Order: sequence, then structure tokens, then C-alpha cells
Amino acid sequence: MCGIVGYIGFRSAASVIVEGLQKLEYRGYDSFGVATNNPRIDVYKCEGKISEKAQAAQRLHGSIGVGHTRWATHGVPSDRNAHPHLDCTGRIAVVHNGIIENYAALTRELEERGHRFRSETDTEVVAHLIEEYYRGDLVAAVRQAIARLKGSYALLVTAEGHEEIVAARDSSPLVLGIGDQELFAASDVTPLLGYTERVVYLEDGDLATLDREGWHVYRADTPVRREIEHVSWDVETVRKGGFRHYMLKEIFEQPKVFYDTLHGITPESLPERYRRPSEITVVACGSSYHAGLVFKYLCESTCRIPVRAELGSEFKYFTPPLKGIVMVITQSGETADTLAALKKAKAYNCPTLAITNVLGSSVTRIADHTLYMRAGPEISVAATKSFVAQLAVLMQLVNLMSPKNDFAESLERANSAIEEVLLQDISRAVEICRPAQHLFYVGRGLFYPIALEGALKMKEISYIHAEGYAAGELKHGPFALLSEETPVVALCSPGDTYSIMLSNIKEMKARNAPIIGIGARGDRELIDIVDVFIPIPECHELVQMISTSVLLQLLAYQTAVALDRDVDQPRNLAKSVTVE
Repeated sequence: MCGIVGYIGFRSAASVIVEGLQKLEYRGYDSFGVATNNPRIDVYKCEGKISEKAQAAQRLHGSIGVGHTRWATHGVPSDRNAHPHLDCTGRIAVVHNGIIENYAALTRELEERGHRFRSETDTEVVAHLIEEYYRGDLVAAVRQAIARLKGSYALLVTAEGHEEIVAARDSSPLVLGIGDQELFAASDVTPLLGYTERVVYLEDGDLATLDREGWHVYRADTPVRREIEHVSWDVETVRKGGFRHYMLKEIFEQPKVFYDTLHGITPESLPERYRRPSEITVVACGSSYHAGLVFKYLCESTCRIPVRAELGSEFKYFTPPLKGIVMVITQSGETADTLAALKKAKAYNCPTLAITNVLGSSVTRIADHTLYMRAGPEISVAATKSFVAQLAVLMQLVNLMSPKNDFAESLERANSAIEEVLLQDISRAVEICRPAQHLFYVGRGLFYPIALEGALKMKEISYIHAEGYAAGELKHGPFALLSEETPVVALCSPGDTYSIMLSNIKEMKARNAPIIGIGARGDRELIDIVDVFIPIPECHELVQMISTSVLLQLLAYQTAVALDRDVDQPRNLAKSVTVE
């Protein structure tokens, strides 16, 4: 879950790399570092955020370099654990995203051979392995070193005496940027925007070289062809555009994102084999899992197709009996647990379907078929527009699978409903949430996964402990925690469960819990029993569900801002979870 950037060209490598790392901070921000090759290896690395110490790193000279922003897995955040890591001679520099699972055994072996380690990381072993095999040919040394590694890696390596960068990937993302007399490498395309629209997505097992003459990709010793693709995103897309935070910008982009994604999924998008499966297993993590739960409710009620929703982190080790389609949902297309689950599904010979936001990501290369969200780059760690885009894909998928296209017309009005809720004044609700140490979110049916997602957003960025529940489950234990100091966010939309949901709210109110009620505009019965009422447009239940999810994003955002939290980069989290 770290970010890496490499550059070779005619510009100041350190400046390009620092700028690129700042765009990758969503992948990790507890420390960072840069190494330039000029031709001596010079390194600057430190604990802390890039924004605080960027100028010192940019003073490094040279037009070849590699850099890294870290999310700690092995060793605490510190100067010595920050990347790049060097070999014993200080002539080889390595940056790494991933986890080397056999680093402990390799470290013992190398220490017995006289190598001295300076950090607590798994990555440093790579630098020493390359040193062990180096005989003047850097590419050969890297190739021999990675043959010893078990785990996941995206690596960039540079060494004194070599005007080149060697890149390698296995189970961690790595993309090359092809410019005019300059070449780039990065964990994703965002650092490349503004320099080039031409990219090459490396595949697992690829080793690439970048030098003054060009770039080459190899499998083992054999050159292979990788197509240059064009990125449609532009640099303006990832700028804040006048918003205080990326998260707020991305929340306000959701009307367009939902509309674009909904219309991007057409009957031609879905091959016939996926139209009427016997059953579906959905595998996902985090917010994507919550979207999968929404799909389960919708597909079973509308299409009468059994759907099982499974957590990616559990699926690999506790695989259920599999029949029918296995569908995986991952915003980045690089989520390690989801990819592992997808590979296992393939081993069971199940047809696989992926939903992702990133063209050329790992999941698109493994799944049999892919449906794309059209969310554009999402920089803030907390998922907002990507979650709404997932809902758009899944709802359209249910439309395509159902005999009657049950709610296609209603979804056409969703973008205007989202625009409407973005204008809501929720300051009174924020006043209730801000001093709380614990929050409950409750809903029924389709609104239960939205309650889970709302609680996740709140805990992610405000650091307030929040839990989502199916409303009827509170009586089975959690009622013991209700008090005047434990606010409840209750999602109460008209529908089959409306009456029983009102009863649940009254039961919670009887325990003195402050209630924030979200329901249809003009709902007098709900208004009379809650402390704060937030209206959503009177429309189809699915559109109300989408509107509610956006309101809960705003509630989390405004509460976090009121608490002076780091909204875009919450502590201990990273955007793309590329390790198990």
C-alpha cells in the first residue's frame, strides 16, 4: 500500500518524483524518500508527510531517480525504515510496494554472508540480494534477486554506473509513462498526468528497463511486447478545483459520476453467459463489500437469483461451495484479497466478472469479463464517488439481468436527486455527532448496507467509533450501549419496512438516545419522533438509497472537518490495499 515513482529524462528527477509522490500520498503518508543517480547515489528520506519536507528532497541533483511514499507494514514509521533502501556499498537503491514474505529467512542467510542491515523492513533484503548477484550487469542481478522472492512486489532499482532504472512487478501495480525523451514509472497513472498520456501497464512477472534509449519489457530473458495505451484522465481532474479537500470535491462529482457510469453500462456490455446465472457469489472488501450487499438484496428480490456476498479476506482461506458466476468488486483493481479470491474462483473454473474503476489494472487481466465504473481518479482515501459508481454499475447489471428492466426509468433521475441532497444543511446533525465517542447507524433492507457504509465513513475520517446495524438487531445486545451520549443515525425510507422501522426508532428514543432521522421530505411521523430530521427527495426507493449514502458521506466529512481531522489522509489508512 505504498507508492513508488521513477524518472529518467532531462528534468530534475527529484522534483518530478516529489511531485509524483505527493499525488500518491493516498497510498501511504507516514514517511517518504528519494534517491537520485548523478552518477553517485544520493538519498534523502525521512518520517512524516511530503508536504512538510519536500524542499529538502528536491535539492538532490540528477535526472535519474526513484522515490517512495510509505504505509508501514514492517517496522515503525521512521527515517531509517523509510525507502529507498541501499545495499552495503550504498551503490544500489531500491524502492518497493508490496510484502516480501520470506524476507526473514533471506535476511538471516545474507547476514551470515556478511551483509549488514540498517532497517526493520522487508524491502531492504532486496537491495542486499541484488548486491549479492551484481557482477556489473544490473538487469541480470535484479532478475536473479526477484527469483528468490516470495510475496508481492513492485520494484524500482537504480545503481551507480548505470544510466537506467530496472522495474519489476508481481502482484503489485506498476505502470510506465512514455514521454518525449523521458520515461516514468509509478504505482498508478496519477503521477504521470501532466507529462504524458501514453502508458504501459506491466503484468505480473514482467521486468522492464528504462534508459536514455527507450524502454524494454522482458519475461525471464525473453523480450515481450506490451501495448501503449492512452489515458483519458487529465491533470485538472485530480486537482482540488477550489474545494477545501479532495473528498469534498469527489462528493460533489457524484451526480455526473452516477450518470456517466449508468449510461456506460449497456446491453452490449454484458455477454449472454452472465444474464441468467444459476447463482452469483460476490467477493469484495470494505466499501465494495457494502455495494455487494446492496446487489444481493436487489438481485434476489428483482431477478430471483441467489446471491452470496463474501469478504475477500475470508474467501481465500474459507472458500464456500461455488456454482455459477463469481463477481469481484474493487475500485483500484489491485486489492490483494480480492485478487487472491478471483484467482481461486478461476481455479474452480467459475466464470468470473470484475467491476473496477481502473483500466489496465490487475483484476482486468485475470477476470473473464470486466465492467468499468466511470468515476475518474479518486484521491481521498475514503471511498465516495467510487462507491456511488459501483452502485450505478450494479443497479444497471440487475436491470440487464431482470426480465422487465424494473427501475431503469427511475435511475435516470438519480443524478438530480444527488444534486438536491448536496445542498442540504446538516449542521444540527454535525453538532450531535461531533462530541460523541460512539455512534450507531441503523437501517433495514437496502438501507442496512448503507448504514454499514455510513458508519465506515464516519469512523474512517472522524475517528469516532461508529457501527452499522440492521435495525432489528439492536435488541440482541447493542441496546445495552444506548444512552443520551450515544447518538443514532436512523435511515427510515418509505417502503415495506417503514412501520417497523418507526417502531425501532421509538424504542431507541425510549433509551434516551439522540436520533438523527433521514427520510422522505415531509414525513411528519418521522419528524415528530427524531431530534434532527434530514430530508431526502420523494422518489423511487433506489434513488432514496443513493441519496442517503451521499448524505452520510457529507455527515462524516463535515464532522471530521469540525474535529480538525486530516480528511483526505486519515491516520493508519491507505487507498489501495495491495497487501493481505
